[in-house]
Amino acid sequence: MQGSTVATRWWRDAVIYQIYVRSFADGDGDGIGDLPGIRARLPYLAALGVDAVWLTPFYRSPMADFGYDVADYREVDPLFGDLADAEALIADAHGLGLRIIVDVVPNHTSDRHAWFTAALAAAPGSPQRARYHFRDGRGPDGAEPPNDWESVFGGRAWTRVPDGQWYLHLFAPEQPDLNWENPEVHTEFEDILRFWLALGVDGFRIDVAHGMVKKAGLPDVGHGDQSRMLGTDPLPYFDQDGVHEIHRGWRALLDSYPGERIAVAEAWASTPERLARYVRPDEAHQAFNFHYLGTGWDAAALRDVIDVSLGTSEAVGAPTTWVLSNHDVRRHVTRFGDGELGLRRARAAALLMLALPGSAYVYQGEELGLPEVLDLPPEFLVDPQLGRGDDAGRDGCRVPLPWSGDVPPFGFGTGEGTWLPIPASWSGLSVAAQEADPASTLALYRAALAFRRDSPALGDGALVWEDAPEGVLRLRREPGFGCAVNFGAAPVRIPVAGGIAVSSVPLTVEDGHVTLPSDAAIWWTEVRADLGER
Repeated sequence: MQGSTVATRWWRDAVIYQIYVRSFADGDGDGIGDLPGIRARLPYLAALGVDAVWLTPFYRSPMADFGYDVADYREVDPLFGDLADAEALIADAHGLGLRIIVDVVPNHTSDRHAWFTAALAAAPGSPQRARYHFRDGRGPDGAEPPNDWESVFGGRAWTRVPDGQWYLHLFAPEQPDLNWENPEVHTEFEDILRFWLALGVDGFRIDVAHGMVKKAGLPDVGHGDQSRMLGTDPLPYFDQDGVHEIHRGWRALLDSYPGERIAVAEAWASTPERLARYVRPDEAHQAFNFHYLGTGWDAAALRDVIDVSLGTSEAVGAPTTWVLSNHDVRRHVTRFGDGELGLRRARAAALLMLALPGSAYVYQGEELGLPEVLDLPPEFLVDPQLGRGDDAGRDGCRVPLPWSGDVPPFGFGTGEGTWLPIPASWSGLSVAAQEADPASTLALYRAALAFRRDSPALGDGALVWEDAPEGVLRLRREPGFGCAVNFGAAPVRIPVAGGIAVSSVPLTVEDGHVTLPSDAAIWWTEVRADLGER
């Protein structure tokens, strides 16, 4: 957060660090990340310079989808610790000036949740089944699913139970969808939110925030391969208008607590305009910008998505969010080219993202320049999304972080192994190795985040594009800040006022200009920063 930012508007320009709990740090030596491990590493995050931490689900779960199948929303899974560990983590984070955002999963529960086990034991038409979407089947003896909806993870979105009815699951069969037409569901989740707010959390990332309401009558889509329509085409089970009433209710609840507790919507919508509806003044505070994340390494395409994102969010008075990677997509080092080329582009992309107006999300390990792990042994590939079409699953972006040492598990925990193996080639990418290298990606992120925190020009505010050669993006932020990124194949000569603040490659000012190589970025200021060049 910038020094000029009003304290109660922290979320408009915060840098939020995403922790995939299983893979951040292991506190008990079992090879799986946990809350005590995160708590021990909080000083690292404070030194990195982020403002808040988002934790993926750590609730009690059978782990069919690694915690996104919740069996008890008010308990910590023993794999990750206990409720006392969660309270201690929140308290320590606040002591370091870090806010804590936790995941909430309202679209579906685990099939082991007490509500669902009660529904299976109850008769068709019972109040217990009314909490979910149970339907009779179609065709002779109801042997066909109630409609043609498909699971995001592949296959049909319905599973038949022994008495002949079917239940809806837009994700894995172990994740039955809740029926948000039932007032009991509303009441339950309001109580869940209050439970965690009382423990001091600063906000919630809302999983599948676009999915709770289904179109009346549950009509057919009309064709298959529906997963390819996500975020591009209307679907009767996602982004229905009725979902906004839920978000309005949650916003009113959050506003009744002190300290600007926030809601962050993971929402897929067919247009940026529809996505912006989730962040109207009486709904969520932020929504993830998947249109930006999905844009390739191309100057014109990125400028277009930046302009559209800023325009649509400004129209509803919301900040724009920027994100390059998360636990569901291939890491951007690999998306941008892999190897040295991918890393060069990723470093430049980080400076562009952090120079844009609004809030930025950093996925654990991107500050180390970690690539996607594409050669995990088959016996470790356990993602339920694995094998859907041309998708190789999400395990490769969830490999545990390397902290120190020359061989795996690189200080991840006190044990000898990790739940997903860390490549031996990551020895030079560990936190310890990069802390000793002033030219490392970790050093670049620390320098950029420190400058961003102290600069009155960065964070919330306006952006002005300036003229630049083809293949180059050049922007100005007031007062006196400039950023340029060269996407082209040839070096370009860039005039800089004052001096270099941060750059993704070593640069030298000559006669008020720098020669910016291909796939590189620079920040400059009218008054030279004390941080030097990176």
